[in-house]
Amino acid sequence: MVRQLSLFESGKPVAERVAAIAAAEPAAEARDLARQLPPGVRLGTSSWHFPGWRGLVWAQTHEPGDLSRGGLNAYAQHPLFSAVGIDRSFYAPLSARQFASYAEQVPGNFRFVVKAPSRITGQWLPGEGGFRGGSNPDFLDPGFASAEFVEPALAGLGVRAGTLLFQFPPLGRTLTRSPERFIAQLQDFLSRLPQGPRYAVEVRDDRILTRRFFASLKEAGARYCVGVHPRMPPVAVQAAAMSGFGPGPLLIRWNLKSNYSYEEARARFTPFDKLVDEDVATRESIAQLCLATVSAGQECTIIANNKAEGSAPLTLLRLARAIVTAARGRADQF
Repeated sequence: MVRQLSLFESGKPVAERVAAIAAAEPAAEARDLARQLPPGVRLGTSSWHFPGWRGLVWAQTHEPGDLSRGGLNAYAQHPLFSAVGIDRSFYAPLSARQFASYAEQVPGNFRFVVKAPSRITGQWLPGEGGFRGGSNPDFLDPGFASAEFVEPALAGLGVRAGTLLFQFPPLGRTLTRSPERFIAQLQDFLSRLPQGPRYAVEVRDDRILTRRFFASLKEAGARYCVGVHPRMPPVAVQAAAMSGFGPGPLLIRWNLKSNYSYEEARARFTPFDKLVDEDVATRESIAQLCLATVSAGQECTIIANNKAEGSAPLTLLRLARAIVTAARGRADQF
């Protein structure tokens, strides 16, 4: 969670400090790659409040709270960034006004990938001391999801609303032992949401990735989000599992380097200003899957986390290079 700053912290009002957030001069390679990326590719980071991105995204160092509130205007000036994730909404619902404050900072062709509140996707309420609490009455409740997530996001973001993402934590043995029950419940939930938005589902249990799972998403009009996470199979395996899903827009979230927990990755990679532990194999797999998607005339959005390799902006720079290289190789074959 981003620390809330007082109104006059650092001696200046918040509005004045936020207005002073300027974009870093983009690297020449970033500008060149942005011009060469195939149409339909959207790249972005999972959040944007990191002071360590000075020189990569920001011209100067700023407080995390100021970047969270007012850094998107500078962020959106990066030539490779046409999307961003709103992860804050996972921890508590946001109002239409809060969403609108983000939309006002970016151009009309920019898109937000918004995570649904965990109250929708978690079976259990948080308990004291980190222990599990009681059963969550809002788990997969379409009425709660519509009122507290879908409607405020659409009202606030307008045309800038991209994918509305339901990311499920590990479901536990009760559901994964018989995934059909969860799949049926999920399909019913998705089919009762307001029609029109692009919905996607991301899971943390590979046993869920069955033919019935993908068929249920298709029937409900939702998409699968390829999640790069230690609990999930490699990108190529997930792509193969969804091969019969049919064409459509694709969301890929490059979340976490394998063999790390989030806490370990944060400790190792902070302040997120350089690539610390590159994952070339995952990068190449994502590039190939992205290229196959846009070559079929569909949009591919890729959201990278700092904890994937150490610095999300640099991860996306290398990924853009891999996509452009792969596109050239494919063109040379014809």
